[in-house]
Amino acid sequence: MGRKKPHIHYIYKTTCNVTKRYYIGMHSTTNLEDGYLGSGKRLRYSIRKYGKENHTKEILEFLLTREELVIRESEIVNKILISDKFCMNLKEGGFGGFTKEDWEKGQLASSLHMKEKWKDPEYRDNMIRVRQEGVKRLHREGKVKYNTFKGKKHTPESIEKMKESKKNQGKGINNSQYGTCWITNEIQNKKIHKGDLIPEGWRLGRKMK
Repeated sequence: MGRKKPHIHYIYKTTCNVTKRYYIGMHSTTNLEDGYLGSGKRLRYSIRKYGKENHTKEILEFLLTREELVIRESEIVNKILISDKFCMNLKEGGFGGFTKEDWEKGQLASSLHMKEKWKDPEYRDNMIRVRQEGVKRLHREGKVKYNTFKGKKHTPESIEKMKESKKNQGKGINNSQYGTCWITNEIQNKKIHKGDLIPEGWRLGRKMK
């Protein structure tokens, strides 16, 4: 049986919990649990010095193909990123072992090719679905956290349902203060349950400041 071709492609960020320095890279695999933390020179040194246990890896984004992965890494790991003093990346992303000139030629061809592919509604919908399912799976497993409502608005129907669910809250027996009353000794106020004996020197009501 031949070696299984990697079918999971993603951008990741590995952070040293001691120094707070980070490395962003791309990875293609058949197994999300392969233990891969990254291959950058500074990152390898950091792992040797502080240990794997002191490094945290986050998956930032899933891509459908290796081709798209390379392009996406080149967009994220740019000159601005590597100028950050906390960034452990030494060079711009997406080269994959080639020279910058070779990579730029390949990137142009890939970019044109991907633009054509994205015109296909079936491919585009499948791409979006793969990304969403990948992130949701990791969220269920507790490996990534995200705000599922960010950038969205409640529909009028949802707003009405929320209003309906809050009706009568805080009224009658649903009120946390139900069955209590104020008493005061003219210096301080406090609440007691109705029917409880009022202490000597206290009276019903409260002194307003």
